Amino acid sequence: MSWLQVIVLSVLQGLTEFLPVSSSGHLAIASRVFFDEDAGASFTAVTQLGTEAAVLLYFARDIARIVKAWFGGLFDAARRTADYRLGWWVIIGTIPIGVFGLLFKDEIRTGARNLWAIAIALIVFSAVIAAAEYYGKQTRSVEQLTWKDGVIVGLAQCLALLPGVSRSGATISAGLFLGQNRELAARFGFLLAIPAVFASGLFSLPDAFHPVGEGMSATGAQLLVATVIAFIVGFAAVSWFLRFLTRHSMYWFVGYRVVLGVVVLALLGTGVVAAT
Repeated sequence: MSWLQVIVLSVLQGLTEFLPVSSSGHLAIASRVFFDEDAGASFTAVTQLGTEAAVLLYFARDIARIVKAWFGGLFDAARRTADYRLGWWVIIGTIPIGVFGLLFKDEIRTGARNLWAIAIALIVFSAVIAAAEYYGKQTRSVEQLTWKDGVIVGLAQCLALLPGVSRSGATISAGLFLGQNRELAARFGFLLAIPAVFASGLFSLPDAFHPVGEGMSATGAQLLVATVIAFIVGFAAVSWFLRFLTRHSMYWFVGYRVVLGVVVLALLGTGVVAAT
């Protein structure tokens, strides 16, 4: 990989990881449009370590409170608060993507990164996000979450294994369908992503240096710089996004996804960009 590609893709990763627009889809599209070759799923997974570190910092107080409550509630029923239960819902919700990620790791790194599939996913899943925004009652608070929220949102997170869907788009949509308010759905989805993304990034680290399948190799210095850039940009993006959700709907991102998907389909149909 060239340094220009590393910088461009890591900035793009930081900007799009928390928005419901699919960071992996954006990196796959940008790689082929501007650099004629896909950087690969492993590079994407490693740079996500930077954006998830941004989540850890942003939610540090919340995470510390949840962890403390979880350990305290394990041995004392009187201390089993909403934070204690939330810790369990995050653990339960992490299991599905761990299972599916291991089962379909080869497909995720190859066929799933076809630009035809990504463009179609961008457009089709836009309808899901719009429906969630329209039908979601947005009345439930964190105290009302149950194990079913963990399971359903956790299963929804598995859709993020397909570039073009979006992890935050899938988890926030699931939360809205379950009646969670918009900010809670986003926060719960971000917390749920932390274990899965860190595990994926560490698992993909060796392949980012020497890709076994499709993808480009990167040096240790390039991966380090990419992760740092993704962290800085990602921290700014997550703080902006959560403020945005308190005042605006998800329809803004629905429109963007449709436009991007149509543009990519046009580029593919005219032969300007290759699908693989």
